[in-house]
Formats: sequence, C-alpha cells, structure tokens
Amino acid sequence: MLKRPTALVLLASLSLSACRPSATPSPAPAPAPSQAPQPQTDARYSGTFSGGFRFPEAREAAFGEQAMVASNSDLASQAGLEILRAGGNAMDAAVAVGFALAVTYPFAGNIGGGGFMVIRMADGRTAAIDYREIAPLAATRDMFVDATGKLTDKSVVGHLASGVPGAVAGMDAALQRFGTMSLAQVMAPAIRLAREGFAVDSALFRSLSGAKQRLCRFEGCATFFPSGEAVAPGATLVQRDLARSLQLIADRGPDAFYEGPVGDSLVAEMRRGGGIITREDLAAYVPKWREPVVSTYRGYTLITMPPASSGGITMTESFNILEEFAPLPAFGSAEYTHLLAEAFRRAFIDRNAKLADADFVPVPRDELVSKAYAKTLAAQISRTQASKTPAFTAGRPEPEHTTHYSVVDGKGNAVATTTTINGGYGSAVWVRGGGFFMNNEMDDFAAQPGTPNMFGLVQGEANAVQPGKRMLSAMSPTIVLDKDGSVLLVVGAAGGPTIITAVAQVILHVIEHGMTLADAMRAPRMHHQSLPDQIRVESVGFNEQMITALRAMGHEVVTQQGIANVNAIMRVPGGWHGVKEPRGSGLAIGY
Repeated sequence: MLKRPTALVLLASLSLSACRPSATPSPAPAPAPSQAPQPQTDARYSGTFSGGFRFPEAREAAFGEQAMVASNSDLASQAGLEILRAGGNAMDAAVAVGFALAVTYPFAGNIGGGGFMVIRMADGRTAAIDYREIAPLAATRDMFVDATGKLTDKSVVGHLASGVPGAVAGMDAALQRFGTMSLAQVMAPAIRLAREGFAVDSALFRSLSGAKQRLCRFEGCATFFPSGEAVAPGATLVQRDLARSLQLIADRGPDAFYEGPVGDSLVAEMRRGGGIITREDLAAYVPKWREPVVSTYRGYTLITMPPASSGGITMTESFNILEEFAPLPAFGSAEYTHLLAEAFRRAFIDRNAKLADADFVPVPRDELVSKAYAKTLAAQISRTQASKTPAFTAGRPEPEHTTHYSVVDGKGNAVATTTTINGGYGSAVWVRGGGFFMNNEMDDFAAQPGTPNMFGLVQGEANAVQPGKRMLSAMSPTIVLDKDGSVLLVVGAAGGPTIITAVAQVILHVIEHGMTLADAMRAPRMHHQSLPDQIRVESVGFNEQMITALRAMGHEVVTQQGIANVNAIMRVPGGWHGVKEPRGSGLAIGY
C-alpha cells in the first residue's frame, strides 16, 4: 500500500505547560478571580497520580463566578469573554470564539471546514447542529483508489481532499436561533485580529515550522513563511485576505461565502488545483439541526451529538456497558483500565461497522444506545481476561486534527463546540484571495472500505464516499447535567478517534472518581478503538504493575506521549471552573 502522509502532530508543536488560572488579561480588565471551593474526592481516587507523571494533580483551575470560556487559543478565549462582557450570551460568545479561531489557530480553527455544536439553554431547551462538511456532487466511491487498486494520498493532501465547508453556515444558523447579537457584532473581534494582526506565540511558530514542507506546496506559504521561515515568535501576523473574507461574511451573512465573493475565491482555487467543489456545491450546502443523543449514566444526563458524528452513540454505548460494572474499580488500576478497554472495544466495533450519515445509511441508533443492548455486550466481558479483535499495524501516529471549545454564561446557557479541518492545516490548500486553509475531510470517509485511514480506523461500506454525504466523525461535544438537571460539565476534544475515549474519561473522572476538573483533565489517559487491538496509554502516568497486569490479561499495551486535546468547564460551588488542555496551548478564562 502507498504510504500516506501523516497529519501534523499537535502535541509536538504546542505548549506543554500546566493550565494557567484566569489571570491572563482579557480585552476588558477583569477583577482578580477568587478560588472556588473544591469538590471532595472519594475512595476510588487517592488524590495522586502515578509517580513521575508530567501533569501534577491538585492544581487550581480558572474560576469565574458568572461565565467561562475554554479554548486552544488565548486570543480566541478572550474574544469570547469580550462578547460575554458586552452582554452576549453563551451562543454569541461561542460564535465569536469560532471565528476568532479561524484567525489565531489556523492549525484547526477554520472557515474552510465544519463542525458540530451541542447546546443547552438555561430554560431547558437542548439542540444539536451538524455543520459537517459534505462530499462534492462530483465525488465518487473510488476516487482515491488508483488503477491498480491501491489507496492514494489524494484524500489527505491537495485539492481533491476537501469536502464542502459548513462552518460559516453552521455558526450563523446557531447564532440566529439561540444568540442575542448580530453576526457582525460577534465577528468583530476576529476581524480586528485578522486586520490589525496579533503577536505570534511559540506554539504557532513551532506548529508552522513543523508543517513547512507541506504548506509551502501551496499558496499559504507567502502568508506564514514570508521570508522563507515561519513567522517568528513576537512578530505581528496580519492576514488581510482573511480580514476581507470575514468582513464580507459579517456584512452580507453566509451568502458571501456560499454564493458571493468568498465562494468565488474558493471555487477558483479548486479549478486551479484540479479540485471538484463547484458553485453548485456551495449553494446547496445546508447545516442540519439534529436530535441530540440524550442518555444517562448513574443518574447523570449526557447530551451529545448524533450522526454524522459517531461520538454520542459510541460514548453512550460505552457508558451503558460500564454502568453494568458500576461502581467501577479504582482509577489507575488494571481492573479499571481493562473494563474501559473492553467497553470501548465493543462500542468501536459497532461504530466502525454501523455508523454513518443517517441521511444516507440506516443507523440502528435506538438499539445501539439502549441499555438492554449494552447489557448483552457487558455479559461478554470477563473481568480477568482480554477479548480479541482482528489486529493490524496502523503505522502512523495519532494526529491532533481538530479543536474544541466550551462556553457557559451567567444565566446558565451552555455551548459545546468541536470544529475541524481534519489534518493539521487540513489539505494544506490555501484559498488565494480568501485567506484560509481548506479541509481534508474526505479522508474521514472509508476511502477504501476495510483499509485504515490517517487515524488508523478501519471502517466499512456504510461510510464509503457518496456525493452529498457527510463523512463520519469522532467529534463528541458533550454537556453533562447533574442529578438535579443543572449543567455540570461542558466538554469536548480534538484527536481523531481518541476524542471519544478522552471525553468519556474526563466525565468518568468527575462522576466515578470524584476528581476536580483540574485533576480530571490532567489525569493520564488510555485509548482503545477496537482496531488495532491494543490499549494505548500515556507514558509514565500508569505504573508498571498495572501495565504488567494488563498484559497478563492478554492485552497488548503501547505507550505514547499524549492522548487527545480536551477543553472543559465544570460547575462548582459559587461559579465555574475552566481548564484548557494541559497537553496543549490555550486559555480558560472567566469572570
């Protein structure tokens, strides 16, 4: 098989500093945060992690009495806070963060991709909007397979790799339904950042430097490598073409993107590079309101995404299986990790075979999320012996390809948003005149059913390429309600398939193990996705006795430096805690 290029690994390029408290200045000076009371831990969590883990426990989170924003970009989080302080609600702030990420976090923030958003308003209304990219009308099932039957790299890099973007339409639709401000108002911070520029930080510099060879195949090289090297830390990055595109969208609405000058630039770029997205594709794009997946785990309620996201169903199935074994064994024990692996294994088997865009493929949603079905799966699990799935070697590291942000406001409205261009910097194709990268979401289809994609996922015919179809995603924006029906957690992640398992683990750390949000985010993570048949664990954070015990049970265990990129908010007495991903860059900030 042709070796395909690997998406940029975020963990190699972003800051690994511990989460900062909310002392970083916002556009409007905030009073110094006070420290909220910390929840008490229970007997299943000792308050410590295995010796030597790089993220120490018991660090404080950012605290805000009224509101909180957590994202992978300091400036984008500050843009959200600016809108909240100006009287906007959580939706207004979420859209502001989304557009700001397109400026300050080009690795994954975007107007050239798509995403998912889960919403829970203070009056009890819930909603989920799917603005996932779709396959162009000219797409064909075998468009990424060569004449010899081998899978090519054209679903990963270049003009054919892109689906029709949904970000602009989706954020506008969400704002129109649940926001209180105009599109122009919430986009103002992003436009200012693009037009006036911002100081490049070391995280962006490292990220760009690592992607130079790929990005400089296309037009973005001139913007980010003006003198042949990545824009240096401290330099001001001005993006005039992007500022123009954002201003047009603010002035004219989504039509500027889908039927106007921004779309004209996109289509022209496709023609230059042999892409297949047309004006007809753009004009036909519509975001879709979906019925959220609503489930329960030990009295807590989870509100999350349905297909074309696989996150909600796969997490629900995993939680339903684990509920059969609750209360779960101690965090960090071999018994606990084994049960997680076996639950994730079974949920991913169903994910990879049965989930897809439900507008094209019948998805057995009711069965997969039912507790009766989970009971039959749980009965297959031995507490002492690993089960098996067919194994293969993926041969590629897990890329961080996406970004998640969480927002809550003073009234208790909550928004969880995960947005993506798939691989780092997407397809690397830069829209000349538009000022943004295009996605490479076509690789999230089963480009060749039965063959692993860039994330090592082997998927079936249900997720094969079809014109107008949304590719299956692992994005898992989730809102958790406590036993009284109040928002407890707003959480989501980046990281391909590890999104699902990382979000599930943060939730379990809080519900099962009584961790503070700071500890729940720092705790070492594991991952199992059925194929390859192995447990991946973060290095150092799990003791050797646990790993030895897992291997004695029959598990293959491999280590890696970091798993996933989570941004989360949790309600605590007196307000909210926010924690950005300790393994990456960003900021949680509140007031």
